[in-house]
Amino acid sequence: MTRVGTDVLVIGSGAGGATTAALLAEAGRTVTVVEEGPWIDPGAFEPFSLEEMARTYRHHGSSAALGVPPVAYAEGRCVGGSTEVNSGLWHRLPAELVEAWRRDYDIDEFTPDSLDRHAEALEAALSVRRLPGDLPPSSAVLARGAAALGWRSVEFARVFRYGPDGRAEKQTMARTMIPRAVAAGATILPGCRIDRLVTRPDGPGSRRVVAARGRRRHDDGSVGDLVIEADHVVVCCGAVQTPALLQRSGIRRGIGRGLKLHPTVKIAARFPDVLDHDDVPPYRVTEFSPAVAIGGSASRRGHVALALADSGVPFAGALADWERVFVYYAAIRSDAGGRVQALPGLRSPLVTYRLTDSDMSRLARGLVHLGELLLAAGATELYPSVTGGPVVRRVDDLGAWWDALTPARANLMTVHLTSTVRLGQDRTRTGADSFGSVWGHTNLRVNDASLVPDAPGVNPQAGVMTIAARNAEHFLATT
Repeated sequence: MTRVGTDVLVIGSGAGGATTAALLAEAGRTVTVVEEGPWIDPGAFEPFSLEEMARTYRHHGSSAALGVPPVAYAEGRCVGGSTEVNSGLWHRLPAELVEAWRRDYDIDEFTPDSLDRHAEALEAALSVRRLPGDLPPSSAVLARGAAALGWRSVEFARVFRYGPDGRAEKQTMARTMIPRAVAAGATILPGCRIDRLVTRPDGPGSRRVVAARGRRRHDDGSVGDLVIEADHVVVCCGAVQTPALLQRSGIRRGIGRGLKLHPTVKIAARFPDVLDHDDVPPYRVTEFSPAVAIGGSASRRGHVALALADSGVPFAGALADWERVFVYYAAIRSDAGGRVQALPGLRSPLVTYRLTDSDMSRLARGLVHLGELLLAAGATELYPSVTGGPVVRRVDDLGAWWDALTPARANLMTVHLTSTVRLGQDRTRTGADSFGSVWGHTNLRVNDASLVPDAPGVNPQAGVMTIAARNAEHFLATT
């Protein structure tokens, strides 16, 4: 058995956990970070490759929120979490949503100005910037289609550093915040799964975490018991694994309900010319935001094949011509909610999500708008992620997709999950207070995507890191 003692235990090393660890360690706290997944050197695998998916994703990238329709999703499972495998897009939380969340959930000191102060520091640390030079062809498709239709569009910044030769290096947590934490004295323990937190009474109506228990995989492949005793525990395992760990530990009030995500429908679009396939386009069509966002997805040969297969119609010709095919998406802010439930005897929680009729209507609208855009940009053939959905070559044929996109035929996915331990002072609707302290516990905090009150309509990494930095500052000021 391995026993560890520390001032602060951070469970999870993704956007929230790595930010928390770096800021607390740099302030002089003794910090230990445990990560269930392995340490993978940044750049060890080709981005968006099958090998990367097998080694750095939970369940090799195949997870799903059950419902009608189900929604496929993926979680990073390695040091650095999903920042190691995502597209690196950066978008501050929309100010109007911040204000709405502050009112709805009674969140203290939660304003656009207060968050922007932390966002600016993070942007400097992560080299957040836009692409140097011209847009690549896959992004130019979105810009060209939006211009032709008179729709608003924008290039998003990314967490990338560019060398003198223009070569890009994504600034993942394993390249940025994790090294900062280590340089300040933090200890990183990969291969450690925490199964439960042990709590004891700590005064009337309150409990205290006295230990974290789990298993550690050693370098020689052996697995042994792990016990960590800490003065403070910060859970940063993501919107699925954080509530699951808390529930396994007997902590259930306000935990696991209210799951939010961005249901996403895709189109595999064929063009006359060859496109670039090495990266995800940083360009978005914002004409219908925040209700509907339109952009480009990972489009290596395997991704193209999966997207074509989602159409449920013959696609051999398009796959043979895959270098001229690219995958684009329409994602919505959903009215629906979901739930994460840890079940006895199962390592993985049950994740459910039930879309509403208005969600399905919004997805159909997004699909048709995406089809309009791609045809306006010069696409010759569109394969929707709708089983049996007709392949479209003319604008006049897009109307058939309205009836085709039903719960039984829609093939949906998402990469953004939030809101399973919301923050705020309204105890009836949240699992933690305004700064992530779990209700009823004196030394237990959450500091990841679980706290975000609702799906933001944009990539949530910037919001997660900004809130984590804000909460870390509050922790240092109050403990």
